[in-house]
Amino acid sequence: MTESVVRIASIYPTLLGTYGDGGNVLALVHRAVLHGLTTEVVDVAPGEHLPRDADLYVLGGGEDTAQVAAADALRADGGLHQAVNRGAAVLAICAGYQLIGHEFPDATGAASPGVGILDIRTDRLPKRAVGELLAKPDSQAPAAMTDLLTGYENHAGATHLGPDARPLAQVEFGVGNGDGSEGAISGQVLGTYLHGPCLARNPQVADVLLGWVVGENLPTLVEREVEELRAERLDFVRRSGR
Repeated sequence: MTESVVRIASIYPTLLGTYGDGGNVLALVHRAVLHGLTTEVVDVAPGEHLPRDADLYVLGGGEDTAQVAAADALRADGGLHQAVNRGAAVLAICAGYQLIGHEFPDATGAASPGVGILDIRTDRLPKRAVGELLAKPDSQAPAAMTDLLTGYENHAGATHLGPDARPLAQVEFGVGNGDGSEGAISGQVLGTYLHGPCLARNPQVADVLLGWVVGENLPTLVEREVEELRAERLDFVRRSGR
């Protein structure tokens, strides 16, 4: 296994960090340690240029105004496009997921331009999606994703996948993209509505992201505390009327 440093860029955590999404970076660092990998985390504040040499870029959720501001800044910076073009990995959650697509609704519902690194478009759901989200990895998802995906969603976006994106998962409980699918993947770019944070509840996703970076499938590592958390959340969904 490579001994090089995995460089993780946390994009605008003060703008895009609702519902504990900053925990995704912590989860990545934790799982990297378990796999014998060394990490370096770079927090990118609004107004700062994105590092062009990071291996993995992480975006969280945010309110409408913050989402538009983040998208505008990322388009102007251009660094995320450059990173994806050279093969860097991206994890984008909720508002971050929407804004890396072609367009998403602003606070008034009008279409606002996205960054355009994922072939998706987002408009409004008839009713806001709030609550637990449970989804089964799609047949086109990475083979290492075998467990149910669990998280919390709070969004009003209906996300439509274009021909260059494939679903991350199929919804079993909750709303997700709004058409029965949840999230999207294209190349090494992964977007999802799963808060929780996503990677604390779904370490297999963290392992896939890290595997993309190091160029190999990482072995399955089971942690008792994580499995207890997952079991408690799955039981909650089932008791809620699944």
